[in-house]
Amino acid sequence: MNTAPSFPSADSLFRPDLLAKYSANGPRYTSYPTALQFRDDFSADDYRRAAADKGASETGLSLYFHIPFCDTVCFYCGCNKVVTKNRARSAPYLERLKREIALQGALFDTARPVSQLHWGGGTPTFLSHDEMSELMATTREHFLLRSDAEGEFSIEVDPREAPPKTIVHLRNLGFNRLSLGVQDFDPVVQRSINRIQPLEMTASVIRAARATGFHSIGVDLIYGLPYQTVSSFSRTLDTMLELAPDRLSVFGYAHMPQLFKMQRQMDPSTLPPPAERLAILQRVVERLTEAGYVYIGMDHFALPTDELARAQAQRTLHRNFQGYSTRAECDLIGFGASSIGKVGDVYAQNAKDLTGYASAIDTGELAITRGVRLSADDRLRRDVITQLMCNLELRFDEFEAAYGIRFQDTFAPELERLRTFEDDGLVKIDARRLDVQVAGRMLVRNIAMVFDRYLGQQAMQRFSRTV
Repeated sequence: MNTAPSFPSADSLFRPDLLAKYSANGPRYTSYPTALQFRDDFSADDYRRAAADKGASETGLSLYFHIPFCDTVCFYCGCNKVVTKNRARSAPYLERLKREIALQGALFDTARPVSQLHWGGGTPTFLSHDEMSELMATTREHFLLRSDAEGEFSIEVDPREAPPKTIVHLRNLGFNRLSLGVQDFDPVVQRSINRIQPLEMTASVIRAARATGFHSIGVDLIYGLPYQTVSSFSRTLDTMLELAPDRLSVFGYAHMPQLFKMQRQMDPSTLPPPAERLAILQRVVERLTEAGYVYIGMDHFALPTDELARAQAQRTLHRNFQGYSTRAECDLIGFGASSIGKVGDVYAQNAKDLTGYASAIDTGELAITRGVRLSADDRLRRDVITQLMCNLELRFDEFEAAYGIRFQDTFAPELERLRTFEDDGLVKIDARRLDVQVAGRMLVRNIAMVFDRYLGQQAMQRFSRTV
């Protein structure tokens, strides 16, 4: 008997009429509440108190390091970054990172294992090989990293900054997962976004990663960029499928020049119109699902053998500030300018600019400048939204047992609002559960937004489009 799991087809996932109807601005829910709710009166002392409460916790730790430097600017980028050709700028930043590691390490039980580690940016491979070695060595001095087989140690890589010898070096340092930025292989699109990246650069990184035994290789693409068409992006997808990464993230470009000045370098008239953009997304879903990738949710696809797909099947998938994660119970410690951590029921963010970050670290203080402590209602809604985003279902009895509520009473207004979604076949609701239907998977952000009590108070234009 064939026991292989069945996965949704492109036709059942992609409903243009519903995607057009529900398209709106909304959070990606890497946290709840979102960063817009962080308060400036939250201090390093607030964070220390949270760390003291959880310092000896039996749960594991996740470490995030923000390396903000980039050699060149990509016009579409909305990340917190410092564009510079001066490689010497990384040395003082690295020294402060090492001091911050010591400060943070002193707050937590040294026996707590690190199950997840991630270097993001910016461009982490802006650092020299020696600097990378120093940073990882200091990390190991103050934290206990799990074994290669047990831990998820990942790094974002720009193939323009990572020749094969760098990939070998990263593997020797202990990294076992790579995330590669590509965006699009089309030369016209690459010129328009100021990211010239020949195919061979990307292919050589993937070959080196496979040869050195990386556990998983992920690639980022973006649709909705200047000059993209269904035909041109189909060629990018075909090329990418030949490279066969384990995971693919295909993000919709968010054009917000009022927030990100470099986006003003692109002519908005060259962006694909809404109908073309939606058709590109349809082609993405068709090609990747036909090729055997599982649609995880939002922008993410993974091979059935990948840990993300397995975690979703086992209801252990989670979301944090790096997106979908397989490590659900970890406290997250953020290092570097703008990084965000989560310890217990507290979110905390470091100073966003290098000057503010340096000023705090140079005085021997944590660089935390804002954050929030979750209320009981925040914790409940965070759990609801996480379950929707990751497991595509809500089992009411689980929330009732954990929070001492009657789900249908507590969320009566939300369930009533979801009746329209149910009428459109996006969700199914009965007395004991809510299930996101196949047609609702691509609109799971919209479904989750119904449970967000802050949205009416927020400037929605600060969020990207849900489709």
